[in-house]
Amino acid sequence: MYLADRSAPAPEGAKTAAERGPVRAPAVASTVLALGAVSMITDISSEMVTAVLPLYLIAGLGLSPLGFGALDGVYNGVSALVQLTGGHLADRVRNHKLIAGIGYGLSALCKPLLLFAHSLGPISVILTLERTGKGLRTAPRDALISLSTPPELQGRAFGVHRAMDTTGALLGPLAAFFILSLTVDGYDAVFGVSACVAVLGVVVLMLFVPSGGDIRPGPSGGAPATAPAKAPATAPAKATAKATAKAPAAAPATAEAAAVPGADRPAPVRLRDALGLLRLPRLRNLAVCAVLLGLTTVSDAFVYLLLQRRTGIGDQWFPLMPLGTAAVFLLLAVPAGALADRIGRRTVFLVGHALLLAGYGLLLWAPAWPALPYLVLALHGMFYAATDGVLPAAVAATVPGELRATGMALVGTGQALARFGCSLAFGAAWTLWGTGPALAAAAVGLLCCAAVAGFVLRPAAPRDTGPEPDPDPDPDRDPDLDPKSKSNPKPVRPPR
Repeated sequence: MYLADRSAPAPEGAKTAAERGPVRAPAVASTVLALGAVSMITDISSEMVTAVLPLYLIAGLGLSPLGFGALDGVYNGVSALVQLTGGHLADRVRNHKLIAGIGYGLSALCKPLLLFAHSLGPISVILTLERTGKGLRTAPRDALISLSTPPELQGRAFGVHRAMDTTGALLGPLAAFFILSLTVDGYDAVFGVSACVAVLGVVVLMLFVPSGGDIRPGPSGGAPATAPAKAPATAPAKATAKATAKAPAAAPATAEAAAVPGADRPAPVRLRDALGLLRLPRLRNLAVCAVLLGLTTVSDAFVYLLLQRRTGIGDQWFPLMPLGTAAVFLLLAVPAGALADRIGRRTVFLVGHALLLAGYGLLLWAPAWPALPYLVLALHGMFYAATDGVLPAAVAATVPGELRATGMALVGTGQALARFGCSLAFGAAWTLWGTGPALAAAAVGLLCCAAVAGFVLRPAAPRDTGPEPDPDPDPDRDPDLDPKSKSNPKPVRPPR
C-alpha cells in the first residue's frame, strides 16, 4: 500500500482551487431537504387526525361551537407556550436536533393514545400533549433551516420546506378520506395509521438531519462557515490585510489561542439574553404585528365549517376541504418565498393577509356559486403561501445566529397565543351572534390590524451620513503631497 505525498507538487496543467473559482453552493441546503422530508411525513400523520377532528368532535361527540373553539384554542395555545421553551432550550444546549427530536417523539407517542379516548376530557389531554411536542420542535427546526441557508436565500429555503410540509398536509386528508370510506370503524383506523406514520418521521429525523452543533452560521449569520467561497477583496479587507502584514507578531498568539480546546466555544445563552431580544426594534415590530394579525385570523377548522354550512357540502367530503388549501400552498410556497427575497418580505406578507380578507368577503357576501368553495380555498392557500414561510425568514434576518431559535420562538409564541384568543372569541361570537356577524367582526378587525402592520413595518428612511470616506486609505500616503487628497488645496499660480 502506498501513501500519497500531499506535499508533492501538482502535475503540469492542473488548476488550483483558486484558478477553478468558487464552488457554487446548492440553491437549497441538504439540511433543509431532510427537515422537509421529516415535516412532510409528520404532517401526513397530523393532518390525518386534523382532517377528521372537527367532524368527530361536533357530529360524533356533540360538541358545541363554543366548546370546539375552546378546544381548538387550547390546541394552538399550548403549542405557543411551549414553543418559547423549546427555542430557548435549543439555543442553550446548542443542539437544535435534540430538542426537535424530543418534540417529534412526544407527538408520535400521543397518536396511538387517541385509540383509547372516546370522551372530551381524555381527548383534550392527549391533544394538549401532542401540541406540546409541536411547540418544542417548531423553533429548533426553523433555526436549523435558517442557520444552514445564506441570508439572501432565506425566503426560498423556508418556501421549499413549507412546500414539502404542505405535501404532507395534502396527502394526510386524502389518506383519512380513503380510510373512512374503506373501513367500518373509520376514526380508530385513522388514528392507528397516523401513529405508524408519525414514528417513521422520527426515524428519518434521527438518521438524516445533522445536529445544531454541526451547523455554524457564517459571518452574516446565515450561511454555514464550513466551506467559505472565495470572494473579491473589499476595501476593508485590503486594509485588514495591510495591517496584518505589518503585525506578524500577532500570528503566534492567534495560533496559540486556537490550540486551546474549547477556546472558540460560545458562551451559554442565558434567559436574560433571550428576553433582551425584544430590545431589537425590528424584531419587536415583527412580534407586535404578528400578534395583531393573529388576533383576527380565524382558524382553519372554523373556515372549513363555515364553508360547509355556506355551501351545503356533505359530511363525507369534509376531510377533503384542507386539500384545496394545501394544493395552492404547495404550488405557491416556493415562488412566494423567492418573490419575498426579491421585492421585500413586508409586501408579500401584507398581500397574503389581503387575500385572506378577500376570502372572508366571499364567505360573507358572495352568492352560492358552484365555484365558491374553490375560490375560498384558493385564497386560503395563497394566504399561507405568502405568510407562513415569509415571517420566519424576516425574523431570521433580525436575530443573531446564537439566538436564532429563541427569536423565532418569541414571534411564533406571540402569534400562536393571539390565534388562541381568536379561536375563543370567534367560538363565543358564533354561539352568541351567529356565523355572519362573527365573521364580519373578524374581517373588520383584520382590515384594521393589516393597516397598522403596514405602517409599523414600513422601511426606515435612509440617513444622510455625509460624504463617503476614502474606500482604500493608505497609511503611507502623505495628504499634503497626494493630488487625490481632499485636504490638499489647489496649487496657487505665482504672480507674473
